[in-house]
Amino acid sequence: MRALVCLPTYNERENIEPMVRALGERLDRARDGVLVIDDSSPDGTGAIADRLAAELPWVRVLHRPAKEGLGPAYIAGFGDALAAGAELILEVDCDFSHDPDDVPRLIGACEDGADLAIGSRWVEGGGTVNWGRGRILISRGGSLYARTIL
Repeated sequence: MRALVCLPTYNERENIEPMVRALGERLDRARDGVLVIDDSSPDGTGAIADRLAAELPWVRVLHRPAKEGLGPAYIAGFGDALAAGAELILEVDCDFSHDPDDVPRLIGACEDGADLAIGSRWVEGGGTVNWGRGRILISRGGSLYARTIL
């Protein structure tokens, strides 16, 4: 089973390398990978991602010409992942609000037969750090939407 982690970025200069390396420690790099989706970050995130991709064969970078938002970045990443033959597609936020330690557990659930595995900040033991009310409201609303639709 080949898994690809979609990692959208915009001005993540401080986080991109630690996150990519953390994911690499948790993935089977012989079969899995990371796709950085950069929206032309003015802080040089895309250049750092390119350097990592040149160094690490399991990392690829998708450069987008402008900041279009998180949703469109994920859609572009998912399309790229499917075109590359990924069997599992994961999404992880570059700011470490998603814990890289959860990635193997989510992949394992699918390998054990789950059709879909969803991680959530809003389950027992989950949570957020340094989030404003607006971001919490959007996240809770997204979780409610996913529970309702799925």
